[in-house]
Amino acid sequence: MKKILLLLFLFLTIEIINAQQNSLSRQAEISVLTIGPGASLNDAFGHSAFRIKDDLKGIDLVFNYGVYDFQTPNFYLKFAQGKLNYLIGLNYYEDFFEAYISQNRSIKEQVLNLSATEKQKVFDFLLNNYKPENRGYLYDFFYDNCATKIKDVANISLNNSITFQKPNNFEDQTFRTLIQNNLNKNSWGSLGIDVALGSVIDKKARAEDHMFLPENIYKFFEVARINDQKPLVKESKIIYNKIETPAPTNFFTSPLFIIGLISLFILYITYNDYKKQKRTVWLDVSLFSITGLIGIFILLLWFATDHKGTHQNYNLLWAFALNIFVLNQVLRKKVNAWFIKYLKLLVILLCLLTLHWFMGVQVFAIGLIPLLIALLVRYLFLITYFKTSSFS
Repeated sequence: MKKILLLLFLFLTIEIINAQQNSLSRQAEISVLTIGPGASLNDAFGHSAFRIKDDLKGIDLVFNYGVYDFQTPNFYLKFAQGKLNYLIGLNYYEDFFEAYISQNRSIKEQVLNLSATEKQKVFDFLLNNYKPENRGYLYDFFYDNCATKIKDVANISLNNSITFQKPNNFEDQTFRTLIQNNLNKNSWGSLGIDVALGSVIDKKARAEDHMFLPENIYKFFEVARINDQKPLVKESKIIYNKIETPAPTNFFTSPLFIIGLISLFILYITYNDYKKQKRTVWLDVSLFSITGLIGIFILLLWFATDHKGTHQNYNLLWAFALNIFVLNQVLRKKVNAWFIKYLKLLVILLCLLTLHWFMGVQVFAIGLIPLLIALLVRYLFLITYFKTSSFS
């Protein structure tokens, strides 16, 4: 009996010590850090994190939800399928600060207007989340990322008492517009996003859904209130202003220029083929192969992954997956009658794409415009050519 009592006493003592170590003083501060965009596509949307600062306890830590483990089995496959778990990370503030300063990325801080009890709740939530069994979460770019986690953790820790209001100069926008506001529309990253993501991101985002972007976390937190009474943010400050550098002019390596050159080449060959009443077979094989393979890739993103943003992708109207399965017709000198009807279908699909674009059903990449024109002209030429050669 004495041994049991002794063990119980030791257990309670350890728990009390741990509780004291994890308890914040009344002078502690909890703030939200907003990191500005970086140079790469992966960093183009910024980053968010919690800072826990308690000088009396010697604590200055940063929790962020943007970490992933490259050692995860089948890492790249899970990433492509949308099944990769991201992790909550923990850094010393000084290391976190120096890392982003070295990248010349701006850092803003919002000190939260919390009571001692509320601060402790947030800190306890983060510590519990950092436990190995709780660290992982299934990442979603729009609804569960490093920024939305800041909103969710703050709200859950404070018993859903935060009221988010629309910031000053708020504008209703689609998810695609919110993404593209952070990108150069004539860039390869922008083009890749517009090809891979479907029409589901062309719907208007609810006001609160704007907070999938770190900068919008900052804006919404600025005007949020706790229990409709006190402001959520007590103080806002800029810790580091990025040094502005001239943006490099890279038009000659941009999608519009490169794809434009390729499209002019397609049009030139098509014009020569029309004048000489011949057909450049390798060009047609290339076009049908490339558009077909891209179409298959888009279908896989839509149906074989858990990415919600890749659904209902009307890029399939130009990247038609069936093109890869009609290559035997493309290689023939004379085609079956159904193939001419198939070519007419491809022309109709391009017209439908244009209609979708004008009606706002889906916005497509501007870098594709020259290619779409070239495809239309080539398909029209092939219809005329095969009609003449197959039935003359």
